[in-house]
Amino acid sequence: MRLSAALLLVFSIGVLAQEPPKSTTPASKKEEPKKTKTKQEEPKIEWPKGEVTKYVFSDSKIFPGTTRDYWVYIPAQYDGKTPACVFVCQDGIQYNAPKVFDQLIHQKEMPVTIGVFVMHGRVKAPNDKALDRFNRSYEYDGLGGDYAKFILDEILPEVEKKKAQDGREIKLSKDGNDRCIAGASSGAICAFTAAWERPDAFKRVFSSIGTYVGLRGGNNYPTLIRKVEPKPIRIFLEDGSADQNIYGGDWWMANQEIERSFVFAGYEVNHAWGTGGHNGQHATEIFPQAMKWIWKDHPNPVKAGLGSPQLRQILIPGEDWKLVGEGYKFTEGPAVNIKGEVFFNEVPSGTTYKIGADGKPAVFLKDTKKNDGQAFGPDGRLYSASNGAEHIMAYDADGKPTVIAEGFKGNDLVVLNNGNIYVTNPNWTGLNSDTSKIWLINPAKGEKKVVDTGLKFSNGICTSPDQTLLYVADSRSHWVYSYQIQADGTLAHKQKYFHLHVPDTAEDSGADGLRVDREGRLYVATRMGLQVCDQAGRVNCIIPTPNGKVANLTFGGPDFDTIYAVCGDKVYSRKVKVKGVNNYDPPILPKAPGL
Repeated sequence: MRLSAALLLVFSIGVLAQEPPKSTTPASKKEEPKKTKTKQEEPKIEWPKGEVTKYVFSDSKIFPGTTRDYWVYIPAQYDGKTPACVFVCQDGIQYNAPKVFDQLIHQKEMPVTIGVFVMHGRVKAPNDKALDRFNRSYEYDGLGGDYAKFILDEILPEVEKKKAQDGREIKLSKDGNDRCIAGASSGAICAFTAAWERPDAFKRVFSSIGTYVGLRGGNNYPTLIRKVEPKPIRIFLEDGSADQNIYGGDWWMANQEIERSFVFAGYEVNHAWGTGGHNGQHATEIFPQAMKWIWKDHPNPVKAGLGSPQLRQILIPGEDWKLVGEGYKFTEGPAVNIKGEVFFNEVPSGTTYKIGADGKPAVFLKDTKKNDGQAFGPDGRLYSASNGAEHIMAYDADGKPTVIAEGFKGNDLVVLNNGNIYVTNPNWTGLNSDTSKIWLINPAKGEKKVVDTGLKFSNGICTSPDQTLLYVADSRSHWVYSYQIQADGTLAHKQKYFHLHVPDTAEDSGADGLRVDREGRLYVATRMGLQVCDQAGRVNCIIPTPNGKVANLTFGGPDFDTIYAVCGDKVYSRKVKVKGVNNYDPPILPKAPGL
């Protein structure tokens, strides 16, 4: 058995009493008994014992129709007044956890912690000639936030309705730094998924023989961990070299791969590798020491790592997202002028806001007929796609409008340094992909024409820094298309070029707004956050937003080194190391990508 350096191989719950050795001298021999020193029997250590109570939960709205057992452990040291730390475990009680907690809490090697041990759900069959629906894989192996929501919104509130046997109230800490979630096999990936989706609620994870394989998308985690901006999660992994190797994957190799991904991304990770199979023996042996490591330094907060080299080229340590404004119905169309001032739309109300020098949004335009995507042109005017009026409008510094084109319902647009405008005209009905168009508008000639059709839902749009390639997001796929712009403005060499990640809970990436920086990286607003692609079309890293939403972005500020992201009802900003490209400026030649 090979363990991490920090882990001891042996852990004893108590000290066993020893008896002196018995004499082997035959009784027939009349010898004087020798005087020998006998080891004094050591007293057996008893820790204050907590109580464990079993309950049934069958009123889930998140997993409707399911019934499950769950157990609540309350330590003897819990006073019923101070909110306790929380340990959640899938598949019920494992690892002799209550006994281990009795000792570690008594020895002050983990905080006072209430344990909640939850069985997977079943939808009971309607009669004895039918099978129950077994929800274990659905609840545990599936990615996304449903299980975390189930625990946080249904199980833990239900626990707090109970009382200890002596009448103590149950009060659970709401701080993710005070919570650990654990499980074995599918329960392990379930525990990690809960922390991954809700690191605000779970920052500590114990994973044994984890199912990070291809059952319901868990095999994608090693890649996502490397690319997504690190989250404040501390994780302990356990597995054995004889773990199962079946149709879904190789558990032993998958656990080692995910551990290497955590190390690469700078997570606080520890592990215990053994020689066992797909069972709980090894995990039970090392569980006490794992808990010591999981809770070490508590209540000091678990911190996120620095992330991959690609992320470190973009993000500034200590610079996080800042709230610019909130309470909007739906925000879109962030655009920046030559001064670095940012404008955005609240589409339902037809209001355009300008972020002032004080960093606060103020109304710039009212009743715009639901302006959506917008961009500044080389003439200093703000160009907008008006969904309500089916116009392309241009507004001067005083907000005076001019109709540039009409007759179609545009979504997003880009204005090049030569004055040409490209507008996406999505397939709003979803019935015929030929209705999803890209328009070219030449204001100088007063011309407009369709230069491409066929995308499922043409959406965000921008050009490469040298303004020779046009990038268009297809929201209902996992692609951003690349076209070469011809001398006459038409498009050639159409390619499904940038390959985006799609969340397991969605059918598409939801790709929307696009922007590029001066090194040629493409920033794509998606369901998973800002996916940052290199010029070769590969997602290098993913930067989530605080509320998990993002429709569009722009680079703003005097040096164009602050990302402004419109995120549903909120707008955020974040200062970064890189600087954005404005298509109204002369073209920039970036460095060639690594291939």
